[in-house]
Amino acid sequence: MWKIGADEAGRGPVIGPLVVCAVAMPIEEHDNLIEIGVKDSKFLSSKKRQELKDWFISNSKTKPWHFSIIVCSPERIDSSSGNQGLNVLETELFAEAINAFPDNVKKSVIILNDACDVKPQRFSDRIANQLISWPWPKSSISSEHKADENDPFVGMASILAKEKRDECIKEISEQLGFSVGSGYPSDPNTKKIIPELLRDTPHPQLRWSWATVEREWKKIHDNELPKRNFAPKNQTTLF
Repeated sequence: MWKIGADEAGRGPVIGPLVVCAVAMPIEEHDNLIEIGVKDSKFLSSKKRQELKDWFISNSKTKPWHFSIIVCSPERIDSSSGNQGLNVLETELFAEAINAFPDNVKKSVIILNDACDVKPQRFSDRIANQLISWPWPKSSISSEHKADENDPFVGMASILAKEKRDECIKEISEQLGFSVGSGYPSDPNTKKIIPELLRDTPHPQLRWSWATVEREWKKIHDNELPKRNFAPKNQTTLF
C-alpha cells in the first residue's frame, strides 16, 4: 500500500512562484517519518528543513520513495482570476504533481492533500477529475485542512515545497542583485523593493494580479497597471 501526501508553498506572496509538491512512499514509512522529525514546514527551522530535505532525497535514491515538484510561474497565477480561480489552479497543480508518478504507484494508494479550499471534498473532487485513469485500483483520495500538521507524508511534501520556493526566491534575489525578502506583502523587506520592480514595467516575477502591485503601480505612475501577456511555463521535478 502506498501513501501520497501533497501540499503547496507560496499561495500568498506577491513575488515568485507557487510550488506544489507530492511525495509517494510505502505507507509503512509513517512511523519513520515521525521519528526523524517530519512535521509541517512552518514549525521547522530553515536548518532542520534542509536536513530533512537532504535526508529524504538521499534515501529516495535507494528506497521506493518518490516526489514530484511543480513550480507555477507568476504568469500562470495571474492567468487565473480571483480567489476562486486560484483554488481551481491549485487543483490543477496538485493533479499534475500526482499524475507525474510512475504507474506502479498508481494502485493501492491513499492520497491525502492539504486542502486549499474551504470545502475539502470539493478540492478532492476537482483533483480526482484531473487524475489520469482515475479511479485507480484499490485507491482513495481525500483532502483535509491542516493535513500538513497532522500527517507526516503531507508534512514531508510541505518541507520539499517550502525548500523549493526558498530556492526560487534566492535565485530571484541573485538575479536582481538585491534581496526581495520572503516575497510576502507583509514582509518589510519585500515591501520596500516593490517600487523598484515597478519602475518601468512590472517585473515578470511579480504577481501582477495582486492588489499590492496594482496599488503601488498607480502610486508611482498615476495610471492603470498594464495588462500581462500570458506565457505560462512550469517546471516539473520528478524522482
